[in-house]
Amino acid sequence: MPELSELHGPRGTVRIAAAQACPVPGDVVRNVATVAASIREAAANGAQLVVFPEKFLCGYEPDLVAADPAGLAVSADDPRLDPIAEACRDSGTAAVVGAVSADGGGLAISVFVFSRAGSVAGRYDKQFLFGSETGLYRPGTRDCTLDLDGWRLGLGICYDSGFPEHAATVAADGCHAYLLSALFSVGNGYQESRTWLPDRARDNGLYVLMANHVGHTGGWHACGSSAVWGPDGTVLAEAGPEATELVYADLDPAACGATAADGASLRPALLLS
Repeated sequence: MPELSELHGPRGTVRIAAAQACPVPGDVVRNVATVAASIREAAANGAQLVVFPEKFLCGYEPDLVAADPAGLAVSADDPRLDPIAEACRDSGTAAVVGAVSADGGGLAISVFVFSRAGSVAGRYDKQFLFGSETGLYRPGTRDCTLDLDGWRLGLGICYDSGFPEHAATVAADGCHAYLLSALFSVGNGYQESRTWLPDRARDNGLYVLMANHVGHTGGWHACGSSAVWGPDGTVLAEAGPEATELVYADLDPAACGATAADGASLRPALLLS
């Protein structure tokens, strides 16, 4: 059972990171190695949480997933995830990792949440599926909130952020930040990310982090430009359009609005310590 937090506020600043990279199509083991190395690098630079792009462990790659769902989907107890758990445990850094998951309900576009102790604290499934995703994946039905040293962090995946009500639900749950694993592409995708994400930050008084792919995956040319926006919608940190890199931001409690005072109205958060 995941450990759930009690209600309390942020205990000082926290550094988070967005990991921008290009996955190897269909190679879960190599992509896990990339994630583990990035966690260790981010930890060496003071990050306490790292977010990775959408479906990073197999690549976006819908055709490959459809051809081999058993091989490309992962579960919380999948031994291929062990290097990620070890990197989190060794470094004391938590991670949010994009993947395809499978259970009795079918395939989902998911993120797995690893605590700083290296356990899988939970999973969030994408709720708003892009049109081409609906034939292969089922939508998620539950929101997911994390607790990192008193910071409440709400999760989303790419197209979720195109719907203002999704981020509004995160804010109503007393969250201070909205963390997105994404695949935004060159052209329209880039423009959407630069419209939607600052708006979600400003409209809700949230920090917003987006971790994006670079290069080509699943027929898409990703635009990179992973970034963190402040609660006023200004860009605090931004990656380039093509390079594999980590971008960092220090979240300041003084920049956040007050969270909901009635703890009974907030859903339990997954504790990342």
